[in-house]
Amino acid sequence: MKHAIGILCIFSFILSSAQTKTDSIQLIRNTAKLYDLDFTDAEADSMIGQLRFSYSLYKGMHQTLPTNDIPYPFAFNPLPMGNTIPTQQQKINWELPAVQMPANKNELAFFSIPQLAFLVKNKKISSVELTKFFIDRLKKWGDTLESVITLTEELAMQQAKQADDELKKGIYRGLLHGIPYGLKDLFAVKGYKTTWGTTPYKDQVIDNDAFVYQQLRKAGAVLCAKLSLGALANNNKWFGGETKNPWNLKQGSSGSSAGSAASVAAGLLPFAIGTETLGSIVSPSTRCGATGLRPSFGSVSRSGAMVLCWSLDKAGPICRSAEEDAIVFYYLKGTDGKDPGAVDHAFNYNPKTDLKKLKIAYAENYFRRLNKDAPEWKVIDFYKSQGANVEAVTFPDSTLYPNNLVSIILNAESAAAFDELTRTNRDDLIERQDKDFWPNSFRAARLIPAVEYINANRYRYNLCKGIYDFMKNYDVLIVPTFGGRQLAITNLTGNPVVCMPIGFGNNGNPQSITLIGKLYDEAAILAAAKVFQDKTNFNKLHPAKFMN
Repeated sequence: MKHAIGILCIFSFILSSAQTKTDSIQLIRNTAKLYDLDFTDAEADSMIGQLRFSYSLYKGMHQTLPTNDIPYPFAFNPLPMGNTIPTQQQKINWELPAVQMPANKNELAFFSIPQLAFLVKNKKISSVELTKFFIDRLKKWGDTLESVITLTEELAMQQAKQADDELKKGIYRGLLHGIPYGLKDLFAVKGYKTTWGTTPYKDQVIDNDAFVYQQLRKAGAVLCAKLSLGALANNNKWFGGETKNPWNLKQGSSGSSAGSAASVAAGLLPFAIGTETLGSIVSPSTRCGATGLRPSFGSVSRSGAMVLCWSLDKAGPICRSAEEDAIVFYYLKGTDGKDPGAVDHAFNYNPKTDLKKLKIAYAENYFRRLNKDAPEWKVIDFYKSQGANVEAVTFPDSTLYPNNLVSIILNAESAAAFDELTRTNRDDLIERQDKDFWPNSFRAARLIPAVEYINANRYRYNLCKGIYDFMKNYDVLIVPTFGGRQLAITNLTGNPVVCMPIGFGNNGNPQSITLIGKLYDEAAILAAAKVFQDKTNFNKLHPAKFMN
């Protein structure tokens, strides 16, 4: 097996009868130095027997290889000990704006979820008509954006007809009733391929419905497509191409929720579901000018979804506004008891939140690195102009996060999740083979000691507690989207963020700002984002090519 590397090579060397004990001792001592350890000859000599025994155990384990769906029976809990999860759910008063069918039907492509919900609920358009409209747009533009892996047209029409039939009977499931959407193609749907965006799995059919799909099905939403993702949830290159930025077709959409962000921004779908492990909602939302919500870790059960990293993966909506993110998240959140890391927490969103009642701050240590005319500063000015008391604070990334823990945790867990792929050499089929992509990182992760992985998570606990205590003082923390280390930190601590467009850079591409919230408090950041979007037009601008 050509991927027999790292510690197994050491075992093979030690077990070889051709090697002297002196050679084995020297190899163990030299290898230990890779882990910042220094053993004496006597200590190395005493390890030989234990290493041989361990090797036999590993060989036994490898007689069968673990599939991606086998659970990891330990759940990451981002909530520091002694604190409780909010569970008291209040009624949310959603408002549907009274709208009419546009004279130009193409304008429906960029109607909001509340607008479309009003039309469907009041039978001004049927779900079947609306679904056909978006299916046609997916067919027209999907290849241009390289954003669609599987069109679920037959299923969509069945679900749309059911939504219309229920309305005739007086059954209305809520704001997503009859509304088309798309799923990132790492969520399983029975009868359809779940490709994970890469050649080794491009014909995979999983006989299971992901929790995310089940939740949206209960809400009456209509699945129109399974959308592209970068191979195994990294970047935007997949087995069928490279998903494009609808504002600039010469540029990739970023990833890994590439097709979700691109399709929503281009009006191919009203909303889509993405996932994030380390930027996979935030980054494509920024690149494509969408509004993405990365919920608190555990807010949405990941059962039926591809595992990349058990303690970091999160699912969330990508829409064109924060209000729409709030609507989708309301119907999406929860747990089915099949994801050890998932919890059911309250989401008490108030679309009429008074900014003056929110404690808002901005990370001055990040902002002072920006030019004074940077659009991020204008966001601060906006909130001040609305009467908010915006406090300048120092985000404690250098004090709480001196070491890059996320690399150890993500690489170790992802290599375990795809152990079978590495050991069968099918990693050769993955679209990228450069040193910065999965095949190489999965191999290199074999040299991460279990001791270091465990201790990285212990330091992570201190990070979680530090950020939890810091965020007690604020409902909303405004940060430049890619400023400092906050993206890695908040993914590790599980804090929710909403990423929204704030204009365009000199290159013509969308730019964004990020609002960080308290753990399990998506409501405050979404409400604050809604105020910004209600009084600005950045999220209402659309790429010209896709207006018709």
